[in-house]
Amino acid sequence: MRLPRDLSGRDLAQALKAFGYNVSRQTGSHIRLTTQQGGGEHHVTIPAHNPMRVGTLAAILSDVAEHFEISREQVAQQLFGK
Repeated sequence: MRLPRDLSGRDLAQALKAFGYNVSRQTGSHIRLTTQQGGGEHHVTIPAHNPMRVGTLAAILSDVAEHFEISREQVAQQLFGK
């Protein structure tokens, strides 16, 4: 699946609520999300840029996928699939 090229950091933070992530804090232009699901606590830091770089998005999705022990494609499909 092709990753979106026009996604902002805030939009990604909103989308990650599907995996149980909630905003735990924001410092400057970075948003820190935390989840308790998927076998323990996990933190992800997202830049609040618009648009977010594709490589940064891919790295964040890979980190989420590793925590939930699924593939990055499965994460992308659940967040952005139609």
